[in-house]
Amino acid sequence: MKTIKYILLSAVLIGFTACNDEEDFDTTEDAVELPALTAGSANLSNYVALGNSLTAGFTDNALFIAGQQNSLPNTLSQQFALVGGGSFTQPLASDNVGGLILAGNPVLNPVTGERLFAPRLAFGGAGPVPLESLNPAAMSTTDFALNNPTGPFNNLGVPGALSFHLLANGYGNLANFPAAANPYAIRIAGNTDASIIELAMAQSPSFFSLWIGNNDVLGYATSGGASGALTDQGTFDFAYGTLISTLTSQGAQGVVANIPDVTSIPYFTTVPHNPLDPSNPSFGPQIPTLNGIFGQINQVFAFLESQGIPNATDRQIVFSETAASPVVIRDESLMDLAAQITGVLNASPTFPAFVQSFGLPAAAAPQVAGLLGFVYGQARQATPDDLMVLPSSSIIGTVNEDFADFLGTQGLPPTLAGQFAVEGVSLPLEDKWVLLPTEQAEVAQATSGFNATIAASASQAGLAFVDANALLNQLANGGLASGDFILTSSLVTGGAFSLDGVHPTARGYALLANEFMKAIDATYGSNFEASGNFVDIGEYPTNYSPALQ
Repeated sequence: MKTIKYILLSAVLIGFTACNDEEDFDTTEDAVELPALTAGSANLSNYVALGNSLTAGFTDNALFIAGQQNSLPNTLSQQFALVGGGSFTQPLASDNVGGLILAGNPVLNPVTGERLFAPRLAFGGAGPVPLESLNPAAMSTTDFALNNPTGPFNNLGVPGALSFHLLANGYGNLANFPAAANPYAIRIAGNTDASIIELAMAQSPSFFSLWIGNNDVLGYATSGGASGALTDQGTFDFAYGTLISTLTSQGAQGVVANIPDVTSIPYFTTVPHNPLDPSNPSFGPQIPTLNGIFGQINQVFAFLESQGIPNATDRQIVFSETAASPVVIRDESLMDLAAQITGVLNASPTFPAFVQSFGLPAAAAPQVAGLLGFVYGQARQATPDDLMVLPSSSIIGTVNEDFADFLGTQGLPPTLAGQFAVEGVSLPLEDKWVLLPTEQAEVAQATSGFNATIAASASQAGLAFVDANALLNQLANGGLASGDFILTSSLVTGGAFSLDGVHPTARGYALLANEFMKAIDATYGSNFEASGNFVDIGEYPTNYSPALQ
């Protein structure tokens, strides 16, 4: 079976901005005189921002100068400057390539050998691609061992930080890397043991923003629930409560935001559960053969249900010759029927002939039965309730060479081994490529608990509050209007989310800045909105050129 080409975005994309035409406005009416801008009771003279990648200005899966210049807090600081706000410094990267190096070398995952902290993504015509594929000269120069900037910094956003990391001493000390230090924190802390909250308080802020907690659920979710862990409620409550009490201990005012429903972001909504198109010449002609193979296993599922195993027939796999078919996944929440499948096949008098149809000897039947049980013991086809993670788009339909090699060690010839190793077709997708409904429920429960803590803390401390969760729901369900634009959560064309499917574009961050100012207006009596001092999101880009270095 040839590799099945999965096209992430099959529609022709015209431009790479939010797909909104500017409206025509009647300019003949008398202009309305707006009130003068006032900060109300807010003291914006010394603004400090704490958080994670959403605060740092992370976009297109990297941190780079242009992204930082368009970060949420930097945009806010420019509006704050209109009413007495002071300077706002950021730990700028060394280039617009993005990514990090350590002492002149890329940082590699010690297990997989893959590069960590890679350069940013770029638009490749049909979807996100590594910047290097379009600009081979692009090289990361931001070295967190050799060229860290000098603080103090007003932007204390640390990509990858969880809630309790902002309290951790040594989180920015190179000596603790990689076990207990974060490269982005190292660039902020100057290779000292100072915690992020200590660095904030050392500046005696008059006003702060705190947007933290996303990574307390996001890492688990983006791994398809296969790695990482959700922060427990007690740990989050302690960390968040400590952050708020510390930040307000010297009389600072502030604005906080809650955690969006991460399962609504493009990272989970772009790849459909049924991308297998029968018109694809690499897949369509194989459907009869595939259905013949799975027909044997489907009979086993039917038999097992007749023997008292509930819902076994729900696992039957059938590919349509007229409509798009769901991928095959491994569902770890299912009872493992490997032994039962193997046993039924071994007891079937027709199974040896089935094995011979593949050019294998009848004597190989027990071994093949064992392999089929091993592969399909927890297999089923995906449903609309399963969320495929964005990186699965480059995996679906490809041959898993490692598994094909394994099948080769079991006696299968190379061609046959390759046919049984096609990701999402003959080989169930691993858990890391799918966020199952059971895992989604875990994420939802954690998010709800954390958001309750955030809302209560904001209310008790009298802080401005941004309901980022509600905002994301609006983006995902019809979009959010601002000026002449409507932003949605669609990848590439929606305008709000960058190419990584998780972080906003510069335009998305500008939209958020307006929402933060709206919350500040409501709590402190400022009038950024009424005075016409929201930012024009149309002045902020939705993509960066591959040539930008």
